[in-house]
Amino acid sequence: MNGNLSTIPAELAGKVVSPSDQRYPRFRSTYTTVGSPAAVVLPESSHDIAAALRLAQEAGLQVAIRSGGHGLSGSGTNNGGLVIDLRALNQIEIIDRGSRLVRIEAGARWAEVAEALTPHGLAISSGDHGNVGVGGIATGGGVGWLVRQYGLTIDHVRAVEVVLPNGTVVRADAATEPDLLWVVRGAGAGAGIAVAFEIEAMELRNVGYAQMLSPVDPAGETLRRWADVIAQAPRELSTAVTLSSQDSTAAAFITAVVASDRLSVIREALQPLLGIADVTVQQARIVPYTELVPRFHPHPNTGQMPTRTTNGLLTGLTPEAARALVTVTSGSNPAFVQLRSLGGATHDLAPSSMAFAHRHQDILAIASAFPPNERAVLAAAWKPIAPHTDGAYINFESARDEAAFARAYPGPTGTRVTDLWKRYDPDGVLRPRQST
Repeated sequence: MNGNLSTIPAELAGKVVSPSDQRYPRFRSTYTTVGSPAAVVLPESSHDIAAALRLAQEAGLQVAIRSGGHGLSGSGTNNGGLVIDLRALNQIEIIDRGSRLVRIEAGARWAEVAEALTPHGLAISSGDHGNVGVGGIATGGGVGWLVRQYGLTIDHVRAVEVVLPNGTVVRADAATEPDLLWVVRGAGAGAGIAVAFEIEAMELRNVGYAQMLSPVDPAGETLRRWADVIAQAPRELSTAVTLSSQDSTAAAFITAVVASDRLSVIREALQPLLGIADVTVQQARIVPYTELVPRFHPHPNTGQMPTRTTNGLLTGLTPEAARALVTVTSGSNPAFVQLRSLGGATHDLAPSSMAFAHRHQDILAIASAFPPNERAVLAAAWKPIAPHTDGAYINFESARDEAAFARAYPGPTGTRVTDLWKRYDPDGVLRPRQST
């Protein structure tokens, strides 16, 4: 690598942020990771992205792509390389209200998407925070507040505009470049830079929303009862459970979203959750979907929440797995653990339909640890949980090693992903660099 950025292409004038630029502190990092890139490019078109890729290749610089949002895994920045930040590409358009087809550029954040779609009575299940960028979710998966009713965000991506590493702009859909569409939906990071997505939305304005607090016994029976409820719940119900402990007492903070504004549907969906333990309902109401990913969420991402994260998918919750999940949240160096319900619509598609192959698991378990000993704490916390997992979700994985790839893209899926990455990016310009 020569790292020579002395000559900036004319089309990128004013769009390259170097370390000497006063804007650099605002653009160098993701929410979780402080980076020190040689430069950050802020493209305003596909043509600009192609120019940025040429610049990186001529200078011999590693490339990181950022869609403008959280970047939980930290892959949206690097040290000494070039970051292509897509936040200026943030347009949202209703293509066809009748078929609920919308076009969303990769740099938009989900608060903006929800706000734009709500007047039309539409919604897309996305991230669980308004600051999440569209590009990462719509190429990696998308486990949102409506996941059991809607499925993953990628399940409804019908077409993608992609800039390939050689600078070519391609439309990928079922009829044109179907292989590229297949790999972008779940493993897009190594094939090209997604600029815009055509996504089929769902009819929705308001949702049932409840927050509950439940004690959790050391054996994890409370969690097993929660898992049983979710396994039998109507699709309208999606939940997230955050585990916390103080001394020897553990608790579960449950957020439940019901994809309906009908009181009878909401009550029927929520009622079984009250029976998992001595549950306290902190609030329950009907709210616009925009309230779950509000506009005040988006903020600059400057590495203000340093963390290291891993995750695993589970099919059901065995006694051993439940006990392990409770145990790792306690002790002198606890990990932060969250569980998200899957099932429902996420099971509708065949594992081979796209690069996200995990179509039978019921729960996503996520563990995070914080400085100063985040690597050691996370490794120790995850060790008793790992044997119970079956696959992983790439967007919640800080490691970028062969083991992480194999968990996210198992068996034939991984083979096809690797083959397609090599086809569309033969020189490995975008291929995720391995990190542990």
